[in-house]
Amino acid sequence: MNPHADTLTTAPDGRSVLRMERRVGHPPEKVRAALTRSGYLKPLLPAEVRVDPEPGGSLLTLTHTFDDRFAAPSLAAGWHLRLSALGEHLDGVAEPARVLDTGELHEAYLEQFDLGGGEVTADGTVRFERQLVRPADAVWAALTEGDEVLEGSEAPEGIVADGVPAGDVTAVRVPETVTYDVAGGGEVSIRLGPGTEYGARLVLTHRGAGDPAAARAAWHARLERLAGRLLEG
Repeated sequence: MNPHADTLTTAPDGRSVLRMERRVGHPPEKVRAALTRSGYLKPLLPAEVRVDPEPGGSLLTLTHTFDDRFAAPSLAAGWHLRLSALGEHLDGVAEPARVLDTGELHEAYLEQFDLGGGEVTADGTVRFERQLVRPADAVWAALTEGDEVLEGSEAPEGIVADGVPAGDVTAVRVPETVTYDVAGGGEVSIRLGPGTEYGARLVLTHRGAGDPAAARAAWHARLERLAGRLLEG
């Protein structure tokens, strides 16, 4: 199963479309029967599944259209594992492994779909939205690196990107949100909210960023380090 054959595109109505193809070395009738009788795909349905006959087997194509683009790595990882289990079932494995992704597959899809780079909005705000692979309390601990975050105190190093001249914390609610001033009248806000079954969804905004491109690059590097720490933990 090669995740690099999977694609994430945008439909004309703006919704996201995940498309996955798997070459299965079994007759189409057997594949269709497995799809209807097995429970490997039911947890993530509805989605369109098509089986096209080809020499030596059949081509299974799965298409899933959805609204939450940043959930794509979670959905792709889930489908990937279920399609793998379906393949084992077709190959005659009596008890296909119910493997759980500890985050590596999720992050591989996130990188493949280019969902970690953030954006600069029309007003110059740097914005990141990223699905993470751990719950909010674990993300908060990794993000703050154990430092206490107190309103009215200087923002600790753990929640600051390289080159960002941080000031005082103006609002904090552990482990959900923190906002702090940036020199020159700017502001950074970090929010950890509900996400997919993998964990919390991080939304970060940096307003008054000076050079937005430089700030975006700095935050991208900071969030990549955070994602790496979460995988280690």
